Amino acid sequence: MKPPKRPHAPARLRRSPWLLVATQVGAERGRLVPLAAALVLSTLLPLVGPRLTAEFVDRATGGAPLDALLGLGAAYLAVAVAGQVAGIAATTAASGAAWRTTNRLREQVAGHAMRLDMGFHGRHTPGEMIERVDGDLLGLTQFISGFVARALSSVLLLAGTLVLVWRVDWRVGGLLAALVALGATVLITAQRRVVPYASAIREETAQMFGAVEERLAAAEEVRANGAARHAVRRFHEAAERVWSADVRFQVRGGAVLAGTNLLFAVGTAVLLGVGILLRQWGVISVGTIVLLFQYAQMVRSPVEDIVGQAKELHEAGAAATRVAALLAERPAVVWRAEPVSLPATGALSLRFAGVTFAYPGDPPVLDGVDLELAAGRTLGVVGRTGSGKTTLARLALRLYDPTAGRVLLGGVDLRDAGREDLRHRARMVTQEVHLFAASVRDNVTLFDERADDAAVERALESVGLLRWLRALPDGLDTRLGAGGTGLSAGEAQLVALARVFLADPGLVVLDEASSRLDAATEMAVRAATARLLAGRTAIVIAHRLATLVGVDEVAVVEAGRIVEHGPRSALVRDDASRFARLLEGVG
Repeated sequence: MKPPKRPHAPARLRRSPWLLVATQVGAERGRLVPLAAALVLSTLLPLVGPRLTAEFVDRATGGAPLDALLGLGAAYLAVAVAGQVAGIAATTAASGAAWRTTNRLREQVAGHAMRLDMGFHGRHTPGEMIERVDGDLLGLTQFISGFVARALSSVLLLAGTLVLVWRVDWRVGGLLAALVALGATVLITAQRRVVPYASAIREETAQMFGAVEERLAAAEEVRANGAARHAVRRFHEAAERVWSADVRFQVRGGAVLAGTNLLFAVGTAVLLGVGILLRQWGVISVGTIVLLFQYAQMVRSPVEDIVGQAKELHEAGAAATRVAALLAERPAVVWRAEPVSLPATGALSLRFAGVTFAYPGDPPVLDGVDLELAAGRTLGVVGRTGSGKTTLARLALRLYDPTAGRVLLGGVDLRDAGREDLRHRARMVTQEVHLFAASVRDNVTLFDERADDAAVERALESVGLLRWLRALPDGLDTRLGAGGTGLSAGEAQLVALARVFLADPGLVVLDEASSRLDAATEMAVRAATARLLAGRTAIVIAHRLATLVGVDEVAVVEAGRIVEHGPRSALVRDDASRFARLLEGVG
């Protein structure tokens, strides 16, 4: 089954990803004043240095006393030190603002990704999402903390230098302004051409991380089946694509840097030639020539700094584009702002009314399903792989919306229910139990701090894990390894059942919850499952028909349709029923 096609991102965000960053930076308004002050000081103070140098040269050549020259030297040193202090303050303030800004954005992006539907996550690997949430935002952090501060400082330095040079001589000022304008034109043109290559690096890196994550997750199976060389080869291929993309970017970025350096070297030589000519005409002094040379270097320095930081600028632009595109993704499942409440307690009835579901461009996975399950009843669902069993369960939890028809829980159309309400009143346990590198408490509560320890212990006791808990060195504070390291498959499955006990839902969906356990462990899980389902409505999906012992009803699914549904006891006694024939086949 294919996931839904990708929804289109709003054009506003696709065109203006920097609007997203600017909005987040705007939240730092109160802290931007000291940052701006530090930037202004770190920019203006260096402009004083060349004036002092020119004065020193002119006085020295004019025979001024030593005390006057020493005073100018001391003043130059004080200005230089003050400029460095202001620069450090500006960098520190910019770094703090950058981390606060991107941490807020990181939280927003992570939360948005968690709210996107299963179709989206089916198209993107966890490694790719990590790169979006962390890698791209780390690039934006470095951009805001480093490049932005230097870019703003460079703009101020350029403006101040041009004004001062123009006041010295309008002809030199005009030449310097023309040089800056030409350099800016070259930079802007080159930036537009280089951005796609920077974006390609981020894309290939995300794909590589996704491939690495996928193969590491399956490391045991890969090694056991002799596929390690294949996995390494695939990694080498992905790494080669990243390397090739980076080479293409470096070649073009390096050409931009070399061309700009050459442009300013020629421009500085021309300015010096004009200065010497003006000195011969008696218009300016030797000290002024030194001043013009230093200011020419000051103009060259910030522009070269911007060019040198072009990689960060391009990568940040690519990162902002990708983050904006992720935030622009719209989930296929849309929740109402003013939902209808589900019954707060007790078992919930479940009804599928003319439900059809199909992924875009594919034939229906479910077609015209009518199914009703009374509150407190358990339904076993059987069928071949791909028949639509799991899709039925996902629709019951509103992980997807039906293409046609309605799914009603407790008499409420799921499209009208609230997200938090539904997640509290309906829970699912799968054969793939996900445990976190966190405490036992956090693994049972799923990081919900509202649950007290007594409730967590009662949930563990309900699944038969109280003795296991008592044997742990730190009780509920004992930290489990990532993926449940140190726990048996049965213990991990029981922890997953304890989560449901703690939530006390009205609907429980078990999707092959015991299909990978040995016989003895399966018996323990079955006993815990029987206690869990008592008094609750449940859907039990299984390939192993023995799992369905004890369910009230059975539904047989074939090609997306319910071809048989009735009480399990009646279907077992009916030799002509599909379920009875399935049982005979197993026997």
